[in-house]
Amino acid sequence: MNDKAHGTLVDRYNRTLNYLRISVTDKCNLRCIYCVSHEPYPKLSHSDILRYEEILRLVRVGVRLGINKIRVTGGEPLVRRGITDFLERLTAVPGLDDVSLTTNGILLSDHLSQIRRAGITRLNISLDSMKPERFRAITGHDGFDRVWAAIMQALDMGFSPIKINVVALPGINEDELADFARLTLTLPLHVRFIEYMPIGHPELDPRRNLLTPDIRNIIETVGPLDPVVSDRLDGPARRFRIRGALGEVGLISPVSDHFCKTCNRIRLTADGRLRLCLLSDETLSIAPVLRSGADDEALAALFRTAARIKHEKHALGQGTAPGPHDVMASIGG
Repeated sequence: MNDKAHGTLVDRYNRTLNYLRISVTDKCNLRCIYCVSHEPYPKLSHSDILRYEEILRLVRVGVRLGINKIRVTGGEPLVRRGITDFLERLTAVPGLDDVSLTTNGILLSDHLSQIRRAGITRLNISLDSMKPERFRAITGHDGFDRVWAAIMQALDMGFSPIKINVVALPGINEDELADFARLTLTLPLHVRFIEYMPIGHPELDPRRNLLTPDIRNIIETVGPLDPVVSDRLDGPARRFRIRGALGEVGLISPVSDHFCKTCNRIRLTADGRLRLCLLSDETLSIAPVLRSGADDEALAALFRTAARIKHEKHALGQGTAPGPHDVMASIGG
């Protein structure tokens, strides 16, 4: 692996790692049933969470190694104080081609102007039901109207693409999947249907799942699906457009059809660990080195180590292999 000479991180399986997902907090203002259990989970202390200056330093080191795509996640990133100032500083880092934000949308309306001013136009918004009472049952919060108003406001402001992330939950929201697909007929939204992943021991039964072939069958009741060619900034979604639609749909299949062979990402957790796979508990702690006065080359060496130890694939969906024990809010999805 000659990443230092070529400015790229390449793992043992010849995958170029150019995508860093940054969790800025483990705190969230929702308690989605597929994300956290009813049991309390330990929250990070203020001193454990990376300061914005520390995150920016790691980003600059990562850019030297070929990172050119960033997504900011949480928990819920908009609950962290100073987040929009951080986003403005982040988008100013030379060498980044794309910076996007994932949010549950509850606080989005209050921040849209600042997010746009920071130079971010790509939004991922989690929304698993368009029925207010069901939204409350899934999330523990009576907030559907706020999220939907934020989506409409973002469209009016010219954010694009706006991706709606829908976790397909059997027996809970599968009767709405066609309605989500219909949104794309008249709105330029990118609706992404995601197979449920058993992460962090949530309350849902991992043996019950709604997989991509079933999801596709439901979506095709709305209309024929025409494939959409992926671009260089795309993630793992297989993209389609319902014939004649303004928007598009996507299918993300972490359980039924692993996309590990094309994985290009590393995650930075809020407490400063490099996580090599969403569906594995394996991490490499970078915070102690960062806070010890180490130079940038020592930090770059940890990125290289992370690339070197990244596994070929995860084991979810193979027999009885469990998902990771960390809750999604602490991972940064």
